[in-house]
Amino acid sequence: MTNLFLQIVVLACFIGVVIVLFFEEQDYIYFTFIFIVLAGIFTALFIPEAGSLSFYIDNIEWEVIVFLIAMFIIVEVLKENKVFNEIARLIVVKYHNNLRKMFYILCVVSTLMATIIEDLSIAMIFAPIIIVASRKLNIKPAAYLLGMTICINIAATLTPFGSAQNILIANEFGLDILWFLINLGPYFILSLGLTLLFLDKLSLKKDLEYCSSQVCSDEEIAEEVLLDQPNIEKKKFIINLVCLGILIILLIFIPELYLAGLISALIFVLANPVKNERGKSTVSLSKYLSNVDYKLIYFFICLFIFVGLLEINGTIAFIEQIIENISAESEFILALIILITTSVLSGLIDNTPVTIMFIPIVRVLFNLPEFYLGPIVVAFILGINLGGNFLPQGTAADMMTLEISRANKVQDLSYKRLFRVGGLFALFHVLLGIGYLAVLVFLF
Repeated sequence: MTNLFLQIVVLACFIGVVIVLFFEEQDYIYFTFIFIVLAGIFTALFIPEAGSLSFYIDNIEWEVIVFLIAMFIIVEVLKENKVFNEIARLIVVKYHNNLRKMFYILCVVSTLMATIIEDLSIAMIFAPIIIVASRKLNIKPAAYLLGMTICINIAATLTPFGSAQNILIANEFGLDILWFLINLGPYFILSLGLTLLFLDKLSLKKDLEYCSSQVCSDEEIAEEVLLDQPNIEKKKFIINLVCLGILIILLIFIPELYLAGLISALIFVLANPVKNERGKSTVSLSKYLSNVDYKLIYFFICLFIFVGLLEINGTIAFIEQIIENISAESEFILALIILITTSVLSGLIDNTPVTIMFIPIVRVLFNLPEFYLGPIVVAFILGINLGGNFLPQGTAADMMTLEISRANKVQDLSYKRLFRVGGLFALFHVLLGIGYLAVLVFLF
């Protein structure tokens, strides 16, 4: 009876954190701290082990925290030097004479970039450039915006650092980039290819209107898509591309993600010195550290502690037992349950709490002799990363694309259209994932 009361209290506090995330005007970090303190106090009253500071420190995945900070530093360097802005501009300049090819290149490149940095940043970079370039070319921007935002929604399925959720999963199960490429690469290629093909037939073909009144030169396009931002120096641009290559190589060959991230962050900072007060170039890690948004870091720490509390009071074991009983020892049914459950939960609430709550459940299932790591974790990764795409508000990139479209008075891209088209593709991606799981189970 005591355990049941404690489980209800801690679970209620966890749900309280999830509910706060729906109120964007509120400081969710403040309320998260309130709920974690309440859950910790109640747990310590019944379980003395939860009263020690070491319990909370031990439950935090410090490797994940360090890797996130390192990646945030790298993203700040790339954003400040406008590296991805320049890549997007070059695509428009090169392919503006072939609008269909420009569509495919923009979608593929933005998707591949979103496997390295967060999709929100990609939407903020590409959407304004697409809108300005489309108007210069006398074409509707909606198909390009839809293509970009829908495609980057599947980017996280390719790499262990494609999303914060993947970082958590990769760290827990020791998954490197080669594991992702082998186990999820085929799904990524198939889903991206089919998505582009269907988008072409459903949206691009209908929206594409070639400019007949004027032919724009490369110089005119280049000038227009730059907006108010100066062009990046060619030397600095190349240096940062080399640093990106080094980052990918280190992530491939160094199993410890946090170590690869730290080394890469130091290389990026070294390659991008800043001007001090005297006007001299100097290496400054503190500058980029001060620009990092630590709210997500604090939020992760609180979620790690919550899961520790849910584990110690038996809630995680209870949920794991239910899932195991329903699966009837069938690996495909188990994978299907995990995929559908995490997809639905990620569509309704923020997928980060869902990830952290399900990690210990998947860990226990993985240790059972009748199941194998591959299909179960693939189902987990697909469910977590695809479920939030059913609603525009489920992914920050979709909402950012909508906001930029509204600010620039794009008439043919509304919430209703993004909800209709994006929801259909999210359903398609999940169904494709179910078929992919069936093949995986058969192969393994």
